[in-house]
Amino acid sequence: MSSRFSLQSSIPSVAVYSSTSHCSLKYCNHDFLSVSSSMLLNSELICRLRLGFFRRTHIFVSKSSRNPGMAPPILSLALPSETGRVLSIQSHTVQDMHLWLGRCSGYGRLVTKGYVGNKSAVFPLQLLGYDVDPINSVQFSNHTGYPTFKGQVLNGQQLCDLIEGLEANDLLYYTHLLTGYIGSVSFLSTVLEVVNKLRSVNPKLIYVCDPVMGDEGKLYVPPELVSVYREKVVPVASMLTPNQFEAEQLTGFSCLDGVRIESEKDGRKACNILHAAGPSKVVITSISIDGNLLLIGSHQKEKMNDKGQLPEQFKIKIPKIPAYFTGTGDLMTALLLGWSNKYPDNLGKAAELAVSSLQALLQRTLKDYKEAGHDPKSSSLEIRLIQSQDDIRNPEVNFKAERYD
Repeated sequence: MSSRFSLQSSIPSVAVYSSTSHCSLKYCNHDFLSVSSSMLLNSELICRLRLGFFRRTHIFVSKSSRNPGMAPPILSLALPSETGRVLSIQSHTVQDMHLWLGRCSGYGRLVTKGYVGNKSAVFPLQLLGYDVDPINSVQFSNHTGYPTFKGQVLNGQQLCDLIEGLEANDLLYYTHLLTGYIGSVSFLSTVLEVVNKLRSVNPKLIYVCDPVMGDEGKLYVPPELVSVYREKVVPVASMLTPNQFEAEQLTGFSCLDGVRIESEKDGRKACNILHAAGPSKVVITSISIDGNLLLIGSHQKEKMNDKGQLPEQFKIKIPKIPAYFTGTGDLMTALLLGWSNKYPDNLGKAAELAVSSLQALLQRTLKDYKEAGHDPKSSSLEIRLIQSQDDIRNPEVNFKAERYD
C-alpha cells in the first residue's frame, strides 16, 4: 500500500472494525484509511495510532457492527509486555533545565541542559521493552538560567488528581515505580501515598528510588527532605541508587563527627545499613576512593536471620572522564531498573550492563563534541541518547563486577 495519509496527533478514540469484504479504520465517525480485505495493517502502524502495544502479528482492520460507545482496550494492560509497566515520576523540560551542579566524572548529576529526569529515563526503558507512563513533577520550557522561562511545578494535590484519574479508569496496575528529583516535602509525602496505592493494586510492585538530594558535600534540596527519605522512603523502597553523598545522608555517616564514606569497607557498611532499613537492592552509583571511582552494589536476597545471611556485594571500577555530562544519574537508575528486572537474581550482571551502556554512550558523546570542534572541558555536555540506541539495547559488556568475599 503506497498511499499516504495523516492522522491528528492526539487520538482520544480509535475504533477498528472487521468484515470480509472491506477494511477501514475509523476515528469517531470519519474514515481515515480504506484498504481491501487482502491488505494487512502492520503493528507499527497500530502503535502510531496510539492503540498501545501489539505483539509481532498482523491485524485485519475492517468494518462491522460494534458498539460505538465502547472504548478500546488498554493494550498495555490487556497484552502486557514481558518486562513490565513503569510509572516514572520525575522532572522534565521541553528543551533543557538547570537544577544541580556536580563533579567531573561519568556519574555526577550535572543537570544544566539536555536529557534529564523523565527525558533521560523513559526512552531507554522503552528500548528495553517496558511500557512507561511518565508524570512530570516539573515541566519547564527551558532551564532557569535563561532570561525567562515558562512552565509548571506539579504539587501534591495535582499528583493525587492524576493518580485518582488512573484509578477511576482501572489503569493503576504497574509492575514498577521509578522516582527521581523531588523538591518538596509535601510532594514526597504524596509520592509515599502513591506507593501505598500502587501496592494495594499490585502487592509485588517494585519501587526503584533515586534519592536525589545533593553531591560533593552539598544539599540541593530542602534539608527537611533528608529525614523524610531516611525515615519513610527508604523502608518502602525495593532498590535505592544513591551517590556517595546521598548514601552518607541516609545512613548517618555524615552525622558521625563528620565521618564520610572513605573506603570500600565503609561503602559496603552503608549498603548493609540501608538493607536493614528496607530495600533488598542498593547500588551506590559513584564512590570516590583514593582518586578512583567505583560503583558498589549489594543484594540482600533474604532478610538477615539467625544464620547471618549476608548480602552479595560487588564493585565495578569506573573510568573518570574529563568532562561534564547531563542526566547521567537519571539514566543510570533507569538502566539499573531495566536490567535488574531482566536479571532479578544477579544484580552484578545488571550493573555490568548498565555501566557498559552508560560508558559507551558517554564515549560517543565525547567523540561527537570533539568532532564538532567543541572543547569537552569547557561546559556541560548533552548526552547522545538517541544516537546510542544500540548501546542501550545490546551493550557490549566491558566493565565487570568484582564480587567481594
